[in-house]
Amino acid sequence: MGWREKKSEKVYDDAEVEAKLAVELPAWTLKDGWIRRTYKTSGWKSTLMAVNAIGHLAEAAWHHPDLNVSYAFVTVKLINHAAKGITDKDFALARKIEEVLMWQPGLDEDGPLEGTPEDPRFKYLKYDGAPKA
Repeated sequence: MGWREKKSEKVYDDAEVEAKLAVELPAWTLKDGWIRRTYKTSGWKSTLMAVNAIGHLAEAAWHHPDLNVSYAFVTVKLINHAAKGITDKDFALARKIEEVLMWQPGLDEDGPLEGTPEDPRFKYLKYDGAPKA
């Protein structure tokens, strides 16, 4: 199948979307037909780094979110425009964005990477969940 050919994709209803988000992506919400998540950052440079990471993932996946970008946050909004609703593509890209942006080396894995120091000079993303050890 060529990239321009439409394929039939299951569109989830609101109840199904909310149930999947609760289990798979608890920091994401459904609002106005989009799944969305706001990532808080420490400032403009961090916001741009997050936006670039999201942009890379979206382009590689060939599924593009709407972004609301401000000084200390970026909001990601996903919907499958071709399918006119939320599909597995939206959940898959949201999971990948969540995995990449919320990754903290040294927190839940063994290895030589230690992550960003807990020092205001080096703040990056405002991570959800447990603080680094």
